Amino acid sequence: MTTRKIQFAGRFLFLSCSSEAVTAQLEGRDLELSDALPLRDNISTDEITPVVVMMTYDSRLGAYPYVGFKTEGELPIGNDAVKNGSFEITVAGKRYGKGSSRESSPLAEKSAGIRLIIAESFERIYRQNCDNIGIYTSTDFSLIERIRSGEAIDLEEFLVGRDAVTQEVIRAGGLLAYSKLHLPRQPQKVFNPLPTHRPLTLVEKIIERRRVAPAGEVARGDGLFLSADWRFSHDYFTGMCAHFMHEAFGENLELARPHEIIAFQDHLILANQSYPHIRDNLLAAVGGLASAHDDFVRRYPVVAHGALKGESGSEGICHALMTELHALPGQVVVGTDSHSPHSGALGCLAFGAGATDIANSWATGFIRCRMPEIIKVELAGRLRADVTAKDIVLELLRSEPIRQGQAIGAVFEYCGEAVRALSVDERATLTNMVAELGGFTGIVAPDQKVVDFLRERRGIEVELEDWLFSDADADYKEHLVIDCSSLSPLVAAPGDPGNGVALEELETPVSVDIAYGGSCTAGKREDFDYYHEVLAWGLERGMKVADHTRLYLQFGTLAVRDYCREQGYLATFEQAGVELIMPGCGACANCGPGSSTRAEQVTISAINRNFPGRSGPGQVWLGSPYTVAASALLGRLASFAELQAEVA
Repeated sequence: MTTRKIQFAGRFLFLSCSSEAVTAQLEGRDLELSDALPLRDNISTDEITPVVVMMTYDSRLGAYPYVGFKTEGELPIGNDAVKNGSFEITVAGKRYGKGSSRESSPLAEKSAGIRLIIAESFERIYRQNCDNIGIYTSTDFSLIERIRSGEAIDLEEFLVGRDAVTQEVIRAGGLLAYSKLHLPRQPQKVFNPLPTHRPLTLVEKIIERRRVAPAGEVARGDGLFLSADWRFSHDYFTGMCAHFMHEAFGENLELARPHEIIAFQDHLILANQSYPHIRDNLLAAVGGLASAHDDFVRRYPVVAHGALKGESGSEGICHALMTELHALPGQVVVGTDSHSPHSGALGCLAFGAGATDIANSWATGFIRCRMPEIIKVELAGRLRADVTAKDIVLELLRSEPIRQGQAIGAVFEYCGEAVRALSVDERATLTNMVAELGGFTGIVAPDQKVVDFLRERRGIEVELEDWLFSDADADYKEHLVIDCSSLSPLVAAPGDPGNGVALEELETPVSVDIAYGGSCTAGKREDFDYYHEVLAWGLERGMKVADHTRLYLQFGTLAVRDYCREQGYLATFEQAGVELIMPGCGACANCGPGSSTRAEQVTISAINRNFPGRSGPGQVWLGSPYTVAASALLGRLASFAELQAEVA
């Protein structure tokens, strides 16, 4: 077989922990790797392309890669710096591309001239997005000197350790080129008989039941295509998905099962109340993304959840609505957002994918993934009354194996006494935040609580199929056990969700300017039960939101708003001094009320991530709904138990 050689002629950009080293490279100096060490770990897609620059879905993104990259408190990389510096290879540390599934990040890098990214490890969705659009990736640091010496690198070297399907995608130059060559169009959904020759986990059963390619046995790590059920996008990426799809398949294609394609307006719906979008004159660009979304909805007979009539906000956040209205146990659910695993709380295989993957799924009905490793996470014991699923995730996030990226691409299968006691809303917090854990998805085997949830929320009766569980002798990569009875409320310090610390261990008080409860992670019914419990307790003792603090609570869906109204919560919120916000992603995407506007502001937030710039320029601490409400009343970081002890 003739091998293909790849020649690189441009400069290296080492994303160093030293802002001086980064600045020197931008000024024209070429560094050795040793000059740039240590390299930055955990560079998120929020840093590669902050949400406020994601106003286009084409080559114009090339002006912006790394403008949110932060080191030593500095933002050294400005607009057009990468393109103007003739950089072609980016080099970084561990867990490169963590966070959002936004394909804008690799597209911005490619459009600025980056052809290769070398890192110690990559997040799953980010690396797959690179494969999809034709950026090479590698964990082989020996390439640096070889490229500098002028050596052309054999394409096969970029395929080492990659599964067979991914190798073919890379050889083809991207997913859509591969799909046109190898995948049939618009098939009916596939349901295979389950293998019986070996025990399987629940996720393996779903995959085997829905696998369309390749044929025969597949091993952990092998690439494959699944026949998907629900395939959704939101307003940031609908236009990009449609653009990629039409570019590859033509303008006149028919979508595969359009009644199972959903377009959500949620991420940009509150832009007209967003400080950075108004300040930076971005509303016209937001309008362009919204128009592209609306064009797709008008053009095709898809399901649409849109803006509210006569008031700001949307019907709800995509993940929350998928769980409330659409997903069912055993289904395959994919969307343009890393928090798509939310529906794993119902026993779905639900995961996030980039715009190219979703575009391909619209045209073919197929979604690409790998046969994953599965980690059994046993949550033993019972939680304290003021400890929630959010605290469990923060405990996992601060564990060394997770921080070192050992769970990248794995499934988190939650089980145990504490899980069985949790509501579906709380289970959704566990599965939702697998995105922060670096995993592929999270799942909980469906039980009577799921049946009851579907009856209560949708008015439907569901009988669980008899295969919806993991076999007793199924094989797991690892078995983690957390003693939930020993957990206390945690927070994550600014910069990364993995910066967890028990509230009782904080050495000095942390004053809070903003308290924010909402997002797909913390805008559900049970989250609002927690907010209300704390605020009602405080009102009974004459307390309101502290004078120097603003408390924002944002409903995840309209149904949550209606639930709060029926329960009488709205009067409590008004008396306590809460600022209520209609459904939308809002401050979680730095696109609505509740974001910080100054670097010195401190926020306690119930959202899922606190990467630099995620919710404004201030410092964001993460905590549970209980902690958000208690901190708002005291005006400083505090647990509900601490509030009760101090006021009693």
